[in-house]
Amino acid sequence: MVDGKGSKQRLVPISNKAMREISLWLIDRNLLPKQKNQEDFVFLNRRGYKLSRSMVFRIIKEQAIQAGINKNIGPHTLRHSFATHLLEGGANLRVIQQMLGHENIQTTEIYTHMDSAYLRQQLMEFHPRNIL
Repeated sequence: MVDGKGSKQRLVPISNKAMREISLWLIDRNLLPKQKNQEDFVFLNRRGYKLSRSMVFRIIKEQAIQAGINKNIGPHTLRHSFATHLLEGGANLRVIQQMLGHENIQTTEIYTHMDSAYLRQQLMEFHPRNIL
């Protein structure tokens, strides 16, 4: 469980591969200095404190530049992409709603916009009157 916006707890699924990588990171992280009451945080800054919101923004922006991405991105961009890819991959909208922590399904529908080509492809594939 992760504490999110508004102190809402959310379930965050993590793949086995990601869990292996986090386990390896924790071995290295445990060699770094940690400040009191910061031991439970996975990612710490160089002084041993949890990462601040602004530091997370900075890391994402720096990684985007290194990856050759010229868009202005931040954590919300990753969240939006996550939801969009789930939807495009066939995930149920209610599942996405729960993952994002939205109380209202309409918020999720707005959040997960899709382009018209994808909508057309889905219509052609799943409409019962579509004759191939």
